[in-house]
Amino acid sequence: MGRGRVQLKRIENKINRQVTFSKRRSGLLKKAHEISVLCDAEVALIVFSTKGKLFEYSSDPCMERILERYERYSYTERQLVANDQSPNENWVLEHAKLKARVEVLQKNQRNYMGEELDGLSLKELQSLEQQLDSALKHIRSRKNQVMYESISELQKKDKALQEHNNLLAKKIKEKEKELAQEEVQNSMEVALIETQPLESMIAGGSSLQENCNEETGAETRGSAVLPPWMIRPINE
Repeated sequence: MGRGRVQLKRIENKINRQVTFSKRRSGLLKKAHEISVLCDAEVALIVFSTKGKLFEYSSDPCMERILERYERYSYTERQLVANDQSPNENWVLEHAKLKARVEVLQKNQRNYMGEELDGLSLKELQSLEQQLDSALKHIRSRKNQVMYESISELQKKDKALQEHNNLLAKKIKEKEKELAQEEVQNSMEVALIETQPLESMIAGGSSLQENCNEETGAETRGSAVLPPWMIRPINE
């Protein structure tokens, strides 16, 4: 007897439902992979379990590309029938689109943080690893660039400070030289002032000596003109 057709309705037994989900999910993922390889088709499969666990398959290493293509295609179709729909319906569709996009981004963010990796296949984990390696390369490159710019800026500041210090040192030397010249000039003026009274005294002594010599000469001349009878010997 052949196998009977399974009636499509919700399985009430929880254990049987979980077993069936696991088997059908594996078969569905397998079929998605087969059609993508055999027919060279882009396939994206997303499955959420009753507990909210995510299972997905993508023929492209980055599922976001397929989702973006789907969003562009579906958006074009919605635009064609936009005139026949009310504004409220457009807002509902846009909200659903943005909500789905946010959920995908949040999931990717958790994966990048190393969370919720149990549902990822080997191919998806390898793709995630490649994306993280690429991101790390960009981060390191940007870090090195920022460090180089910081070092270059510090070197410019150091050069400017050295030039400023050299200028200040030059001004200090010039000021010291001016002060030394002023001290020499002041000492010369003091020495000149101190030597002036001595020269006056020397000049005064010379004039006094001349006066004395004149008086002595006058007395001599006076005694020379006295008459002989006025001059008496000392013994008398």
